[in-house]
Amino acid sequence: MPPRYFKNDAPLARRDPRRQLEASLTRLVNDFPPAKIPPGGGLFHGPVSVAYTFLVLQQLYPELTIEDHGLGTWSSAYLKYAQDHIQDYPGPRVGRCGVMDDILCLLAIGAASSKDKEMANDLCDYSAEVLDPGSENEFLYGRAGYLYLLRLVKASFMDEPDTLQLITDTQEDVVDAILESPRPWKWHGKVYIGAIHGAVGIINQIVLTNPKKYAEKLEAELAVLLTYQYESGNFPSSVPPERDRLVQLCHGAPGVVISLQSMREYFPALKEKIDKAVAKGRECILERGLLTKEPCLCHGINGNALALPDAEFEHFLTYTTGHEIKSMEKDGMLEKSSAPESLFGGEAGRAWTWAVADRGLDKRILGYNDL
Repeated sequence: MPPRYFKNDAPLARRDPRRQLEASLTRLVNDFPPAKIPPGGGLFHGPVSVAYTFLVLQQLYPELTIEDHGLGTWSSAYLKYAQDHIQDYPGPRVGRCGVMDDILCLLAIGAASSKDKEMANDLCDYSAEVLDPGSENEFLYGRAGYLYLLRLVKASFMDEPDTLQLITDTQEDVVDAILESPRPWKWHGKVYIGAIHGAVGIINQIVLTNPKKYAEKLEAELAVLLTYQYESGNFPSSVPPERDRLVQLCHGAPGVVISLQSMREYFPALKEKIDKAVAKGRECILERGLLTKEPCLCHGINGNALALPDAEFEHFLTYTTGHEIKSMEKDGMLEKSSAPESLFGGEAGRAWTWAVADRGLDKRILGYNDL
């Protein structure tokens, strides 16, 4: 096994983000065409995650073609492959109703992209599983992830009062269920802190759902979470804290910093504490964030890069080019991804970060806090 990270001691550098974006998308469609990707995984990995990436990028690059096809065409191809396997998906159920669920994600993408009221209604109908006392609150499999999908759909129905009200009512029901849950929030019996399974991710999804209504209610809890930061600048995966080890989006400072950046304006009383936490977190990421796991959003350099200021962000991305990944593999310094095509675990997520660099977008995680 390679070491967890390598030293960040090279001078700041950058690559042409537009060129790297096109190279990344070309690798994606050639190395991982729809039929080669195992179905399943929702927005996290698998064909739906790739389709969603292309769908969002198509809005940013309507004229861009990859292998003679527009990004919208590629999105449709991956989406069709996912839909063709719909019988293989177990569907939303208690404890499995977040962004990993393909049925929920297909409904959300379909409703949002085609303004389909029936699909929006179907998505909201699944709130029964989400609200069941047996469902948990975290992002990947739980209620917080469902809130992201509702936000995705809601943006397409701002001029449809009935559907808009249904989505808003569903959001409020889900948030109420989370806020009424016993504290601390747990997943699989552990009190997680981070973005994907923990309290920061739950707070982030609630606040982004309706900042004016919910931020003040969560201020005290967020303030407590900030106190868990290690002296190193990292955050523990769970409490009580264990070893200061993981520095990545799903566990550690990167996910907390990225979440705080998208919530900062809604917590004016905490701005000083948030800014200190972000600054300390970035120090940790700069020191220990060049991970040897295959570059990706969830547990790789790309997710860590999005927590950094512009120059350092672009510098980290220089280690995520196709050439660099091959070099790392050749040198025995690469831990390969189990979902190398995916939004959170592979090439689709790398493409997203190049688009962020190219367009100067807010540094957000697509599928998490971009909405």
